[in-house]
Amino acid sequence: MSAVPSPSDLSTILPKGAQKLILASTSKYRKELLTRLGVPFTCVSPGVDEQALTGESPMAMALRLAEAKALAISKIEPDAWVIGSDQVVDLQGVAMGKPGDHAKALKQLQTLRGKTVQFHTAVCLAKGSISQVMNVITDVTFRDLDDATLNAYLLAETPYDCAGSAKSEGLGICLLEKVQSDDPTALIGLPLIAVCTLLRDAGFQIPRVV
Repeated sequence: MSAVPSPSDLSTILPKGAQKLILASTSKYRKELLTRLGVPFTCVSPGVDEQALTGESPMAMALRLAEAKALAISKIEPDAWVIGSDQVVDLQGVAMGKPGDHAKALKQLQTLRGKTVQFHTAVCLAKGSISQVMNVITDVTFRDLDDATLNAYLLAETPYDCAGSAKSEGLGICLLEKVQSDDPTALIGLPLIAVCTLLRDAGFQIPRVV
């Protein structure tokens, strides 16, 4: 688990009087997305076990893990606002997460080809023991592509840290036939429309007026 920034560390990057914000994640995708909002923040690994619970639905899993990640950091940084997020692929009620390696990624894409699945991208904003969680659903239809094409894609982009084994913001878009969502950033890993709603409700100014 990464070291938690001390108040003095945070004060060097936050404007005077600003609220502390921590992203409970070391994901480069979520970091890049949150950076778009122009709000200063730090990243801390939440160290949460991401295994599914027995009988847990994919949506329930995403919501639980997003909240667990945020609350894990809130316990040690009770004065900061903490964002936690998680994404789970829902294939007819069966959860599908990050593949981790080439063989598992190929198996995921073979399973997903020609099918429409739901991506649950949950986000939580917490402070102390108080939290609010939202879930954004993205319906994704995968093209029915042969193994050679799927394998070529994986070798080109190595999306082994992405649920569903395809980076829609990159070359992975060529594997998709249709994407339907209320938030175009949700599929990448952090639903910024929902994040803006949560942060504004917490008193953050987005965009910041300088």
